[in-house]
Amino acid sequence: MQDLDVILRVGGAGVLVAVALLLLSYAPRERLFRYFLPFALGLAGFLGVNTPDDALEASGLVLSVARVFSGNAVIFLWWFCLAVFDDDFRLGPVELGGGAAWFVLFLLDRGYLGSGLENVDLSWLLIGLGSAMLANLAWRILRGLEGDLVEGRRPARVVVPIAVAGLVLTDFAVDAFLGFSWMPHWFTLAQNAAILLIAVRLAHWLLRANPEVLTRRPAATASSPAPVAAPAPAATGPDARLLRRLHALTEVEQVHLDPELDFAGFVQRMDAPEPAVRRLINQQLGHRHFRSFLNAWRVAAAKRALLDPALADEKIASLAFDSGFASLASFNRAFKLQEGLSPSDFRARALASAADGNRVLRSDPAGI
Repeated sequence: MQDLDVILRVGGAGVLVAVALLLLSYAPRERLFRYFLPFALGLAGFLGVNTPDDALEASGLVLSVARVFSGNAVIFLWWFCLAVFDDDFRLGPVELGGGAAWFVLFLLDRGYLGSGLENVDLSWLLIGLGSAMLANLAWRILRGLEGDLVEGRRPARVVVPIAVAGLVLTDFAVDAFLGFSWMPHWFTLAQNAAILLIAVRLAHWLLRANPEVLTRRPAATASSPAPVAAPAPAATGPDARLLRRLHALTEVEQVHLDPELDFAGFVQRMDAPEPAVRRLINQQLGHRHFRSFLNAWRVAAAKRALLDPALADEKIASLAFDSGFASLASFNRAFKLQEGLSPSDFRARALASAADGNRVLRSDPAGI
C-alpha cells in the first residue's frame, strides 16, 4: 500500500510539474500555459499532502508550500478551465475577487493570520464559495457550447463540468461531513489514482495540441483572416458554394449587425448542414468560436464608423450598437482585444492623423 501510495503521488506530481515547465519554457507568453502552471502546482501540492501515512507526507518547507498550493487548487482549476474553453479569457473582477476571497478564507481557516478564529469553522464558507466557482465554471462552459467551432473541444464542454464537479464536490463533502482527518488509505489511493490519470490525459492533450514543444521548432503562426477576406471563390464545390453564401450574408445582408443573431440562426440563413458551417468558419476562416467570427465583422464595421469624419461627433456607444454589439462593455472588450487599443483611442489617433494630413496638404498642395 505504501509503495502504491508513493508511485501514484510522485508519478502524478512529476507528470504535472514536468509538463508545465516544459510548456512554459517553450512559450512563456502563451496564455494557456501560464494558467496551467499554477493549476499543475495546485494538484501536485494536493498529492504532496494527500496521504494518511505521516511518514510518506512531505516535510518542512516543502510541506508548507504544498499545503498552500493544495488549499488553493480550486482557484487555479477554475481559471485554467475557463482559459481552455474561452480563447479570449482574461482574469477579471469576478475571477480575481473570487480567488482573493477564497485565499483569505483559506488563510483564516488554517490559522496563518493568527489564532483568533481557531474555534470558528470556516469550512462551510469555503465549500459555499468553491461551489459558486464550480457553478460559474459550468455555466460559462455550457453557455459557449452552441457556438464552439472546434469539434474536439465541443464534447468536452459537457464532460468537463461533470467530471470536475464530481471530483471537487466529493472532496468538499468528505471534508464537511467526515472532517479533514478522515483519510482511509483506500480513499486517498483512489483520489491520487484519479489525479494521476488526469495528469496523463492533460499531458497527452497539451503536447498533442502543441507538438512543436517536443520538437522545439517554432509553431506555425496563422492569424485569422480579416472579415473582408471571405469573397465568393471562383472554384466550384461545396466549400465554394458555402463561401459564396457566407459572403452574401456578411457583405450584402450584413447579418452580423443583428445583436440577437446566434449560431443556430446563422446556420438557418446559410441553408447548409450545421457541421459544414462549423468546418467552414473554423478551418477556412480560422475562427474557433462563432462569437469571435461575429465580433471580427462587427469590429470591422465599427472601425469604418470611427474613421468616418462625418461621424466624429457620434457617441461611441451609439456606434457600438449600430455595429451589432449588445452592450458597450462587450464592444470595448472585443475592440481592444482585436486592435490593441480602446475605441476612443483608435478614433483619437485616426482624427489626429487625418488632421496632420490636412495640414500637410494645405502647406504643400503639390504634396512635394
